[in-house]
Amino acid sequence: MPELPEVEVCRQGIKPHVLNQNVSKVIVRNRQMRWPVSDDIEDIEGEKIVAVERRAKYLLLKTAKGTLLLHLGMSGTIRVIDATLPLKKHDHFDLVLDSGKALRLNDPRRFGAILWLTETVAEHPLLSELGPEPLTDDFPQGHLFEKSRNKSVPVKTFIMNNHVVVGVGNIYANESLFQAGIRPTTPAGKISRKRYDALTLIIKDVLAKAIKQGGTTLKDFTQSDGKPGYFAQELQVYGRGGEDCVVCGSTLKEIKQGGRATVYCPKCQAR
Repeated sequence: MPELPEVEVCRQGIKPHVLNQNVSKVIVRNRQMRWPVSDDIEDIEGEKIVAVERRAKYLLLKTAKGTLLLHLGMSGTIRVIDATLPLKKHDHFDLVLDSGKALRLNDPRRFGAILWLTETVAEHPLLSELGPEPLTDDFPQGHLFEKSRNKSVPVKTFIMNNHVVVGVGNIYANESLFQAGIRPTTPAGKISRKRYDALTLIIKDVLAKAIKQGGTTLKDFTQSDGKPGYFAQELQVYGRGGEDCVVCGSTLKEIKQGGRATVYCPKCQAR
């Protein structure tokens, strides 16, 4: 599943092509996505895209009339292509621009979302309860410590909770906890303020580096221009269960938490 860095890379990739462009046509080839695509999606036709933003893993294309919300789901990709380019299997949606380009969504599993919002975006149910963006001042040191008090859930589950902070998906939770020397199974409420403050800075650094390097290469992710991300080559624990730790040489242990793979070093992450 594309995580926050991949979605941010996608936003950066499409922005130069769609910002200040007028939408000439909307083409919906399959309305059965995560939620049915409503007929009012066509209200964006004739509108100018005045902002290309991201909230958590949602892409937001804003116009004077409303906002187009896109989510890539488990396997979705967005490309900027010539509008006349032949279709591929699972090309479900085109946003055709006056420039002759189109923003095309491909989603084999159809877990993605295409929604037209006319209310205040921040008040939409999908967005209103989200935690702070990790790469902003809204996610300061002290935030994780305060939110974690009296919490018995494992710290990895805690930092992946979008009500606590958005965008710390499975890959980056594994990597951040390794760098912070925190065992993923430690109860969130048992970690000190000092260790949480260090973890906060590490989360920011890990996500920023992933964005800079183009997102993590996954089977289902490519950038808007079709090129894969490059952060995967820097992963220290994720996907490396049973291999040697890059720091101490111990064998990395892999377990399941909430159905997700968790990899950690028993020595470097002793507590």
